[in-house]
Amino acid sequence: MSSSSTCRYSYDEYKKTADWLLDQTKQRPTVAIICGSGLGGLADLLEDKEVFPYADIPLFPTSTVPGHAGQLVFGKMQGRVCVCMQGRFHFYEGYDIQKVTYPVRVFFMLGVKTLIVTNAAGGLNGSYCVGDIMLIKDHINMPGFSGQNPLCGHNDERFGTRFPCMSDAYDRDMRALAKQIAEEQGCGGFLREGVYCMLAGPTYETIAESRFLQTLGADAVGMSTVPEVVVARHCGLNVLGVSLITNMAVMDYESTVKANHAEVLETTQHRTHDLERLVSNLITKI
Repeated sequence: MSSSSTCRYSYDEYKKTADWLLDQTKQRPTVAIICGSGLGGLADLLEDKEVFPYADIPLFPTSTVPGHAGQLVFGKMQGRVCVCMQGRFHFYEGYDIQKVTYPVRVFFMLGVKTLIVTNAAGGLNGSYCVGDIMLIKDHINMPGFSGQNPLCGHNDERFGTRFPCMSDAYDRDMRALAKQIAEEQGCGGFLREGVYCMLAGPTYETIAESRFLQTLGADAVGMSTVPEVVVARHCGLNVLGVSLITNMAVMDYESTVKANHAEVLETTQHRTHDLERLVSNLITKI
Protein backbone atom coordinates (compact mmCIF):
# COMPACT_ATOMS: atom_id res chain seq x y z
CA MET A 1 0.00 0.00 0.00
CA SER A 2 1.42 3.34 -0.98
CA SER A 3 2.02 6.05 1.57
CA SER A 4 -0.59 8.77 1.97
CA SER A 5 2.02 11.33 3.02
CA THR A 6 1.87 13.06 -0.36
CA CYS A 7 -1.40 14.59 -1.55
CA ARG A 8 -2.04 12.93 -4.87
CA TYR A 9 -4.61 15.34 -6.30
CA SER A 10 -4.62 19.11 -6.57
CA TYR A 11 -7.57 21.42 -6.06
CA ASP A 12 -7.66 21.99 -9.82
CA GLU A 13 -7.96 18.26 -10.50
CA TYR A 14 -10.96 17.90 -8.19
CA LYS A 15 -12.40 20.99 -9.87
CA LYS A 16 -11.87 19.49 -13.32
CA THR A 17 -14.04 16.51 -12.42
CA ALA A 18 -16.68 18.66 -10.73
CA ASP A 19 -16.83 21.12 -13.63
CA TRP A 20 -17.21 18.25 -16.12
CA LEU A 21 -20.17 16.88 -14.17
CA LEU A 22 -21.75 20.33 -13.81
CA ASP A 23 -21.47 20.75 -17.58
CA GLN A 24 -23.11 17.36 -18.20
CA THR A 25 -26.16 17.84 -15.99
CA LYS A 26 -28.35 20.70 -14.85
CA GLN A 27 -29.07 18.91 -11.58
CA ARG A 28 -27.42 20.43 -8.52
CA PRO A 29 -27.39 17.89 -5.69
CA THR A 30 -27.36 18.82 -2.02
CA VAL A 31 -27.27 15.20 -0.81
CA ALA A 32 -24.75 12.51 -1.81
CA ILE A 33 -25.28 8.81 -1.10
CA ILE A 34 -22.49 6.22 -1.18
CA CYS A 35 -23.91 2.73 -1.67
CA GLY A 36 -22.22 -0.25 -0.03
CA SER A 37 -22.05 -3.83 -1.28
CA GLY A 38 -25.42 -4.90 -2.67
CA LEU A 39 -27.05 -1.60 -1.70
CA GLY A 40 -26.89 0.11 -5.10
CA GLY A 41 -30.69 -0.19 -5.33
CA LEU A 42 -30.88 3.11 -3.47
CA ALA A 43 -30.04 4.81 -6.78
CA ASP A 44 -33.01 3.09 -8.41
CA LEU A 45 -35.32 5.18 -6.22
CA LEU A 46 -34.18 8.35 -7.97
CA GLU A 47 -36.46 10.05 -10.48
CA ASP A 48 -35.28 11.99 -13.55
CA LYS A 49 -32.09 9.93 -13.46
CA GLU A 50 -28.91 10.83 -15.30
CA VAL A 51 -26.26 8.11 -15.21
CA PHE A 52 -22.51 8.53 -15.70
CA PRO A 53 -20.29 5.43 -15.71
CA TYR A 54 -17.15 6.04 -13.65
CA ALA A 55 -15.02 5.22 -16.68
CA ASP A 56 -16.47 8.25 -18.50
CA ILE A 57 -15.81 10.77 -15.71
CA PRO A 58 -12.44 12.57 -15.90
CA LEU A 59 -9.98 11.42 -13.19
CA PHE A 60 -12.63 9.26 -11.48
CA PRO A 61 -11.54 5.83 -10.20
CA THR A 62 -13.42 2.66 -11.22
CA SER A 63 -14.95 -0.01 -8.99
CA THR A 64 -13.97 -3.68 -9.37
CA VAL A 65 -16.03 -5.37 -6.64
CA PRO A 66 -19.09 -7.62 -7.24
CA GLY A 67 -22.20 -5.81 -6.00
CA HIS A 68 -20.83 -2.40 -7.05
CA ALA A 69 -22.23 -1.20 -10.41
CA GLY A 70 -19.62 1.54 -10.92
CA GLN A 71 -21.67 4.55 -11.91
CA LEU A 72 -22.68 7.97 -10.63
CA VAL A 73 -26.43 8.61 -10.70
CA PHE A 74 -28.00 12.06 -10.43
CA GLY A 75 -31.71 12.42 -9.77
CA LYS A 76 -34.48 13.42 -7.37
CA MET A 77 -35.48 11.44 -4.31
CA GLN A 78 -38.74 12.67 -2.79
CA GLY A 79 -38.11 15.95 -4.60
CA ARG A 80 -34.59 16.40 -3.18
CA VAL A 81 -31.78 16.46 -5.76
CA CYS A 82 -29.23 13.74 -4.95
CA VAL A 83 -26.13 12.17 -6.42
CA CYS A 84 -25.64 8.49 -5.73
CA MET A 85 -22.50 6.38 -6.02
CA GLN A 86 -23.41 2.87 -7.16
CA GLY A 87 -20.14 1.37 -6.06
CA ARG A 88 -17.36 2.77 -3.92
CA PHE A 89 -13.59 2.29 -3.83
CA HIS A 90 -11.51 0.30 -1.35
CA PHE A 91 -7.91 -0.15 -0.25
CA TYR A 92 -8.05 -3.82 -1.14
CA GLU A 93 -8.66 -2.99 -4.81
CA GLY A 94 -5.14 -1.57 -4.85
CA TYR A 95 -6.19 2.07 -4.58
CA ASP A 96 -4.41 4.49 -2.30
CA ILE A 97 -6.38 6.58 0.17
CA GLN A 98 -6.52 9.60 -2.13
CA LYS A 99 -8.34 7.60 -4.82
CA VAL A 100 -10.64 5.98 -2.26
CA THR A 101 -11.81 9.40 -1.08
CA TYR A 102 -11.63 11.28 -4.40
CA PRO A 103 -15.42 11.45 -4.99
CA VAL A 104 -16.16 13.12 -1.65
CA ARG A 105 -14.27 16.31 -2.44
CA VAL A 106 -15.88 16.31 -5.88
CA PHE A 107 -19.29 16.16 -4.14
CA PHE A 108 -18.27 19.10 -1.97
CA MET A 109 -17.43 21.09 -5.10
CA LEU A 110 -20.80 20.17 -6.62
CA GLY A 111 -22.49 21.88 -3.69
CA VAL A 112 -23.39 18.81 -1.61
CA LYS A 113 -24.11 19.56 2.07
CA THR A 114 -25.02 16.10 3.41
CA LEU A 115 -23.36 12.71 2.88
CA ILE A 116 -25.21 9.47 3.58
CA VAL A 117 -22.85 6.53 3.53
CA THR A 118 -23.96 2.90 3.68
CA ASN A 119 -22.03 -0.34 4.01
CA ALA A 120 -22.31 -4.05 4.59
CA ALA A 121 -20.63 -4.99 7.87
CA GLY A 122 -19.88 -7.93 10.10
CA GLY A 123 -21.49 -7.94 13.52
CA LEU A 124 -19.20 -7.96 16.56
CA ASN A 125 -21.78 -7.08 19.20
CA GLY A 126 -23.23 -10.30 20.59
CA SER A 127 -26.72 -8.78 20.82
CA TYR A 128 -26.82 -8.05 17.07
CA CYS A 129 -28.45 -10.32 14.50
CA VAL A 130 -27.87 -10.76 10.78
CA GLY A 131 -30.18 -8.29 9.04
CA ASP A 132 -29.94 -5.59 11.70
CA ILE A 133 -29.46 -2.01 10.55
CA MET A 134 -26.89 -0.10 12.60
CA LEU A 135 -26.70 3.68 12.72
CA ILE A 136 -23.03 4.56 13.09
CA LYS A 137 -22.45 6.81 16.10
CA ASP A 138 -18.64 6.65 16.01
CA HIS A 139 -15.79 4.84 14.29
CA ILE A 140 -12.39 3.29 14.90
CA ASN A 141 -10.00 4.11 12.06
CA MET A 142 -7.54 1.21 12.16
CA PRO A 143 -5.72 2.17 8.91
CA GLY A 144 -5.39 5.65 10.37
CA PHE A 145 -3.39 4.22 13.26
CA SER A 146 -0.69 3.28 10.74
CA GLY A 147 -0.65 6.65 8.97
CA GLN A 148 -3.26 5.91 6.30
CA ASN A 149 -5.31 9.04 6.88
CA PRO A 150 -6.64 10.89 3.81
CA LEU A 151 -5.75 14.25 5.38
CA CYS A 152 -2.02 13.50 5.65
CA GLY A 153 0.18 15.74 3.53
CA HIS A 154 -0.43 19.32 2.41
CA ASN A 155 -3.69 20.82 3.69
CA ASP A 156 -5.67 22.99 1.28
CA GLU A 157 -7.70 25.43 3.37
CA ARG A 158 -10.26 25.65 0.55
CA PHE A 159 -11.40 22.20 1.65
CA GLY A 160 -11.04 22.50 5.39
CA THR A 161 -8.94 23.14 8.48
CA ARG A 162 -5.63 21.41 9.19
CA PHE A 163 -6.89 19.66 12.34
CA PRO A 164 -10.59 18.80 12.00
CA CYS A 165 -12.60 17.46 14.93
CA MET A 166 -13.87 13.87 14.60
CA SER A 167 -15.71 13.50 17.94
CA ASP A 168 -18.87 14.62 16.13
CA ALA A 169 -18.22 12.82 12.84
CA TYR A 170 -21.74 11.35 12.63
CA ASP A 171 -24.54 13.89 12.89
CA ARG A 172 -26.55 13.42 16.09
CA ASP A 173 -29.71 15.09 14.78
CA MET A 174 -29.81 12.89 11.67
CA ARG A 175 -29.38 9.78 13.82
CA ALA A 176 -32.28 10.87 16.03
CA LEU A 177 -34.40 11.51 12.95
CA ALA A 178 -33.48 8.11 11.51
CA LYS A 179 -34.57 6.42 14.75
CA GLN A 180 -37.89 8.22 14.64
CA ILE A 181 -38.48 7.25 11.00
CA ALA A 182 -37.50 3.64 11.69
CA GLU A 183 -40.11 3.42 14.45
CA GLU A 184 -42.74 4.93 12.17
CA GLN A 185 -42.08 2.40 9.41
CA GLY A 186 -41.90 -0.57 11.77
CA CYS A 187 -38.12 -1.08 11.64
CA GLY A 188 -37.36 -0.14 15.22
CA GLY A 189 -37.05 -3.76 16.28
CA PHE A 190 -33.91 -4.31 14.21
CA LEU A 191 -32.41 -0.82 14.29
CA ARG A 192 -29.20 -0.53 16.31
CA GLU A 193 -26.73 2.25 17.07
CA GLY A 194 -23.06 1.48 17.48
CA VAL A 195 -19.39 1.89 16.69
CA TYR A 196 -18.02 0.86 13.29
CA CYS A 197 -14.42 -0.30 12.89
CA MET A 198 -12.65 -0.20 9.54
CA LEU A 199 -9.98 -2.69 8.50
CA ALA A 200 -8.22 -2.56 5.14
CA GLY A 201 -9.27 -6.06 3.94
CA PRO A 202 -9.72 -7.97 1.71
CA THR A 203 -9.43 -10.85 4.21
CA TYR A 204 -12.20 -11.27 6.72
CA GLU A 205 -11.15 -11.07 10.37
CA THR A 206 -9.48 -13.88 12.25
CA ILE A 207 -11.13 -14.99 15.47
CA ALA A 208 -8.42 -13.28 17.51
CA GLU A 209 -8.86 -10.06 15.54
CA SER A 210 -12.63 -10.12 16.03
CA ARG A 211 -12.21 -10.61 19.77
CA PHE A 212 -9.66 -7.78 19.87
CA LEU A 213 -11.99 -5.38 18.03
CA GLN A 214 -14.86 -6.29 20.32
CA THR A 215 -12.64 -5.50 23.31
CA LEU A 216 -11.88 -2.09 21.77
CA GLY A 217 -15.60 -1.31 21.75
CA ALA A 218 -16.46 -1.96 18.11
CA ASP A 219 -19.98 -3.21 17.37
CA ALA A 220 -19.44 -3.86 13.65
CA VAL A 221 -16.50 -4.21 11.30
CA GLY A 222 -16.04 -3.54 7.59
CA MET A 223 -13.59 -2.50 4.89
CA SER A 224 -14.82 0.97 3.90
CA THR A 225 -16.62 4.16 4.94
CA VAL A 226 -14.20 5.75 7.43
CA PRO A 227 -11.88 7.47 4.90
CA GLU A 228 -14.88 8.99 3.09
CA VAL A 229 -16.33 10.21 6.39
CA VAL A 230 -13.03 11.80 7.43
CA VAL A 231 -12.83 13.76 4.17
CA ALA A 232 -16.52 14.69 4.31
CA ARG A 233 -16.15 16.14 7.80
CA HIS A 234 -12.99 17.95 6.74
CA CYS A 235 -15.10 19.61 4.04
CA GLY A 236 -17.85 20.48 6.54
CA LEU A 237 -20.44 18.01 5.24
CA ASN A 238 -23.00 16.55 7.63
CA VAL A 239 -22.73 12.75 7.72
CA LEU A 240 -25.11 9.88 8.39
CA GLY A 241 -23.54 6.42 8.39
CA VAL A 242 -25.59 3.22 8.16
CA SER A 243 -24.30 -0.37 8.35
CA LEU A 244 -26.32 -3.40 7.33
CA ILE A 245 -25.20 -6.35 9.45
CA THR A 246 -24.81 -9.05 6.82
CA ASN A 247 -22.90 -11.66 8.83
CA MET A 248 -21.73 -12.22 12.38
CA ALA A 249 -18.01 -12.28 13.03
CA VAL A 250 -16.74 -15.69 14.13
CA MET A 251 -15.71 -15.62 17.80
CA ASP A 252 -15.52 -19.31 18.63
CA TYR A 253 -12.60 -21.56 17.70
CA GLU A 254 -14.98 -24.54 17.59
CA SER A 255 -17.21 -22.86 15.00
CA THR A 256 -17.32 -24.15 11.41
CA VAL A 257 -18.90 -20.94 10.08
CA LYS A 258 -16.89 -19.05 7.44
CA ALA A 259 -17.55 -15.48 6.32
CA ASN A 260 -17.98 -15.03 2.57
CA HIS A 261 -19.03 -12.30 0.14
CA ALA A 262 -21.93 -14.32 -1.30
CA GLU A 263 -23.54 -14.34 2.15
CA VAL A 264 -23.11 -10.58 2.36
CA LEU A 265 -24.91 -10.00 -0.94
CA GLU A 266 -27.67 -12.47 -0.05
CA THR A 267 -28.43 -10.73 3.24
CA THR A 268 -28.57 -7.31 1.61
CA GLN A 269 -31.28 -8.57 -0.74
CA HIS A 270 -33.48 -9.47 2.24
CA ARG A 271 -33.12 -6.13 4.02
CA THR A 272 -32.55 -3.70 1.14
CA HIS A 273 -36.17 -2.55 0.95
CA ASP A 274 -36.23 -1.52 4.62
CA LEU A 275 -32.96 0.36 4.29
CA GLU A 276 -34.10 2.08 1.09
CA ARG A 277 -37.31 3.25 2.75
CA LEU A 278 -35.39 4.53 5.76
CA VAL A 279 -32.99 6.57 3.62
CA SER A 280 -35.65 7.93 1.25
CA ASN A 281 -37.94 9.01 4.10
CA LEU A 282 -34.99 10.59 5.90
CA ILE A 283 -34.03 12.64 2.86
CA THR A 284 -37.44 14.33 2.84
CA LYS A 285 -36.82 15.66 6.35
CA ILE A 286 -33.19 16.79 6.38
